[in-house]
Amino acid sequence: MTKADIVEIVHGRTGFSKKESSEAVEMILEILKEELERGEKVKLSGFGNFVIRSKDVRKGRNPKTGQEMEITARKVMTFKPSQKLKDYINGG
Repeated sequence: MTKADIVEIVHGRTGFSKKESSEAVEMILEILKEELERGEKVKLSGFGNFVIRSKDVRKGRNPKTGQEMEITARKVMTFKPSQKLKDYINGG
């Protein structure tokens, strides 16, 4: 599914114009990005949690050469689905 698909579904279900639907989807995604960039946890009740975690520098290995290398510190986003979403996906 793409963002364009989501816009089409919002358009079909709400009766908003395609432009309004696109703007709404863009606005929601922009708000999510801004909050995650600030390090905030984003909790969507009944859906799940998006969290930014920091990973420290660590040693790794180049899979092609086997040579040891240092993997730099970075931030990663994780998603943990809610129990409701897990149940829904599993037919509950």
